[in-house]
Parts: sequence; C-alpha cells; structure tokens
Amino acid sequence: MPDPVALFATVVLLFPMGYFLLAAPAFLLVSLDIPPVTQLLRGMFSSYFLMVAIAGAVGTVAVGLTGRVFVALAIALIAAFAVWTRRWFLQRWDAQLQARDAGDAEAVRRLRRLHWGGMLCNAVELAVILISIPYVVVTPA
Repeated sequence: MPDPVALFATVVLLFPMGYFLLAAPAFLLVSLDIPPVTQLLRGMFSSYFLMVAIAGAVGTVAVGLTGRVFVALAIALIAAFAVWTRRWFLQRWDAQLQARDAGDAEAVRRLRRLHWGGMLCNAVELAVILISIPYVVVTPA
C-alpha cells in the first residue's frame, strides 16, 4: 500500500524540478550577453532553488511526522543541497555578470557553463527522485 504522505512530499518536490526542466532549455536559444536575459535567468535559478528548498522543508516535516526518518532525512538533504547550491550558484552568477559588464569576453561562456551545470544538477536530482519513488512511497512492512 502506498504511503500517501511520502507520495505527496515526492510530488511536491517534482513540481519545481519539472517546471525548471521545461523552462531552462529555452534560454539556450538566446545570447547571455543581453542583460535582461541574464537577469531573468538568474531570477529563474534563484526561484528554482528557493522552491526546492521550501518544498523539501515541507516534505521533510510531513514525512518526519509519519515516523519515516530515513525518507525525511533524504528529503532534508535535498532541501539543504538546494539552499547551499542557491547561494553558491548565485554568487558565481553575479561574479560573471560583473565580469561581463566590465568587458570580460569569456564571462558569457562561463555564464553558459553555469546555466548548463544548473540544468544538469536539476536533471540528476529529478532522476534520483523519480528512480526512488517505488522505494519511498511504499509503506515499510
């Protein structure tokens, strides 16, 4: 029998990841030397990491209250990773924006690498969560 709380927590985590998986590749079609584009992409990354952190915190509490400590810990790790990654990512993004605005020709390439890295990070997290669904949502015997 599936555990509805664990299933709910998993689905809540999948929403921001799924949205980002669909929205982020569109920015591959535009140049990152256009300031409004990079600001919009920065905002999207910031919102993505924040939403994963919030969804992870809600999921951790919900699953933790059911007594499934291991699942709650796994969800808490995802939330903590999102908090840490958001700070790390946005600091690097802002540094590259400043470098680009100062005339560094390589800054746009580094911004694109950050963009690809953020999309890859999301894809890996999403894959891990999708693969773990059969193990997470089943009520332990």
